Amino acid sequence: MTPPIRLAAVTTVAAAAGRLSDRTRILVFTGAGISTESGIPDFRGPHGLWKRLDPNDFTLERWVTSESFRIEAWGRRFAPDRPVYRPNDGHRAIADLWRTGHMIGCITQNIDGLHQAAGLPDEGVAEVHGNASGIVCYAEGHDVDVDDVRSRWEDGETDPRCAGCGSILKSTTVLFGENLPPGAVARAQGWTDGADAVIAVGSTLSVYPAAYFPLEIAGRGDPFVIVNEGPTDHDRLATVRIEGKAGDVLPELVGALIAG
Repeated sequence: MTPPIRLAAVTTVAAAAGRLSDRTRILVFTGAGISTESGIPDFRGPHGLWKRLDPNDFTLERWVTSESFRIEAWGRRFAPDRPVYRPNDGHRAIADLWRTGHMIGCITQNIDGLHQAAGLPDEGVAEVHGNASGIVCYAEGHDVDVDDVRSRWEDGETDPRCAGCGSILKSTTVLFGENLPPGAVARAQGWTDGADAVIAVGSTLSVYPAAYFPLEIAGRGDPFVIVNEGPTDHDRLATVRIEGKAGDVLPELVGALIAG
């Protein structure tokens, strides 16, 4: 029988605020759980995407070799009834923490851009799994105008190609088998090296190499606060673990830190 996961003994917002009150370079690490409250499904939860989609379809090899898969994906992306997602109170609380000057940055596994939509500037975010809003030329790696690609798709180009070299195009999200964006990784590592505490939000801390960033800070003995619904792979390492939704917990936690 698998032993139960041992949660951190202290699990209150007040306790977390107490452990973080003297910290001036707090790193925030976010996963899919912060965006489920905005209506975006997670991947591994009971109603996650992997319950109805095959992860093996989301590989770089599949994208490069299957025209039919690309056509289907562009159709989903440019569908007129595609839902619009908006940031929630959890995203806004992180932007509030940034404005206090006590946050070194936010490393996110999410590709939805909701941190920026909530007011966190681009220089405050490291999107280590990319961002769904952009499009790049696969052969050359340069950014492509999204509106131009959409216009060509609407005109019947079901598998749009690079106007310059004719290569296939792809989203700026990171597919399985694809390297993480080096700029985002370098920024994330720099923040990790300089951080004096970490708050992990909405992540099971089970996806690597991204999870190494908060674990490196915890390994140094700096405060490690976990905010999540349900257990994570590293609850035993937490200084404080708070069970709850990001949109409920983070505004209270950040408010306590701002109040001092």
